Formats: sequence, structure tokens, C-alpha cells
Amino acid sequence: MRIRASLAAVTMSGAVALTALLAPAAQAADSPKIPQGFTSKPSVGRNAPADEKQGDIQITKVTDNANKDVVVGLGKKTFTIYVTATAPSGIYTADAMLWHGTSLDSDVDGVLYTDTGDTNSTCDNWSATSATCKITITAVPGTDLYDSALNGKWNVSVLAVANNGDYVETDVYKNRWVKRAASFSGFNAAPEPVTKGKTITVTGTLNRASWSYMRYYGYGSQSVQLQFKPANSSTYSTVKTIKSSSTGYLKTTVTASVDGTWRFHYAGNSNSSVADAYDYVDVR
Repeated sequence: MRIRASLAAVTMSGAVALTALLAPAAQAADSPKIPQGFTSKPSVGRNAPADEKQGDIQITKVTDNANKDVVVGLGKKTFTIYVTATAPSGIYTADAMLWHGTSLDSDVDGVLYTDTGDTNSTCDNWSATSATCKITITAVPGTDLYDSALNGKWNVSVLAVANNGDYVETDVYKNRWVKRAASFSGFNAAPEPVTKGKTITVTGTLNRASWSYMRYYGYGSQSVQLQFKPANSSTYSTVKTIKSSSTGYLKTTVTASVDGTWRFHYAGNSNSSVADAYDYVDVR
């Protein structure tokens, strides 16, 4: 079974230096011997297969962040991973982490993991053989997410341990997208109120978080939909699609007809989150 490693340094260039963590934590006499899990960073250059299994144990389901994108702005983002596993002797614990790169053997430049001890999960043993374990992870921009280049696809690695010491570990059980938060600033539909038939000017700026510099910057050349919802409706319809300038600025005009809410809607992409901004306009 593998012994994970700790991350000695992560430079801004993305290079990683790793040192082996050779001594697993002591186990209680009546507890199974647990693999080192993910309480420290993954090793690079280890002589081990990508997936490992000992005995009759299976991971049957993994739900990370409610199967939604992990969106991180400039503040900490805490999310949960639920690992469901089954084994004849019952489930003792489980663990999980997210890692960024192409190979856990040789190309890892980012890791999101829990650091609360060797047994990181709270398990609900809903039968004699099965359990669902909850793992909580906090992503810290500027530290864990030290570079904006870490946005995009990450890998979810999971581990489960049975009461008799059997275990299963998978480097890439599934993928999860970790995205930079996008938002609008200065959004306005004016004038308010407005006379029917007159022009409404809608403006705003699309921004995106930079983990490298820990601030928001204007996000240019992005398609944004101008949408409208009449006062007596619950549904938005797209009026037009415009593109943000190089600084993220947006400006367009429409003709006032009825009371309602105007919205800029940005659908996001593989590395940026969805964003919306709203303004209600009274038409007289």
C-alpha cells in the first residue's frame, strides 16, 4: 500500500518539491491498520500502481460538492465529499482529495485535501456492511490555489478502509471543475423610471477573480446575454448577446416597453463561474 508524501514547497512557477512521509500514525489496538490516506500531499515518483485494492471492498458512490463546480473567489471555499463504500466486515473510514495535473506519479501542481488528522471522515454506517463517509475540504486562494492557471479540471482521488483492514484506493475516481469566480460590477439599467418607448441603456463590467494576484480583473472578449423578465413573469428571455471589451466593460441599449427586470447573464466556461446581475426598471 502507498505511503503518501508531504508537499515541501510549491513555487509560483508551479514546481513542486516533495518529501516522503515515512511514519504512519499510531493506531489503536482494536482498530484496523489504515493506509496513509490523504492527510498530506500526494507523492511524486512513487513506485506504486495508480489504483490499489486489498480484499473484498468497493467504493460505490462519490459525491463531491453536490456534484457541482467548486467556485472560488478571493475567500476560502469549504465543500464536502461523500464517499459510499461496502465491505463484508463493514466500513471503518474513508478519505478523499482533489489534485491538479496529468499524473499523480509525476505531474502534480495542486492539491486540495483535509488536514484534520489521519482519520478524516465522519461515517454513517447505515448497514453492517456499508457506510457513507463525509470529508470536509477547504480551498484557500493564494495558498492552495496559488496560481490562476490551476483553474479548470481537477481529479478526485478516494480511499476506503474496511474494519478488517481491507482497503481500496483510486487516484482518479472522477473529475471535478474548480473555477474562478466571475461577477459583475457597476451594473445599471437607466434611466429609472423611464417613459415607454424611450431608450434604456444597460451597462456593467464582467470581472473574474485572479488567484495569482488576489484581486478581480475585468474579463474581456466574453459573450454575455442581456435578458428581460416582465414584472408579471418568472421567466427570463434573451433579448440580445453582446461581448465584453478588453477590460470587461459592457454597454447596450433597448427600448422601454413594460415594467420588469433586466439581467446580464454570463454562462461561464471551463475555468470561470456563471455570473448574473439584475436591475428593475419602472416603465411609465
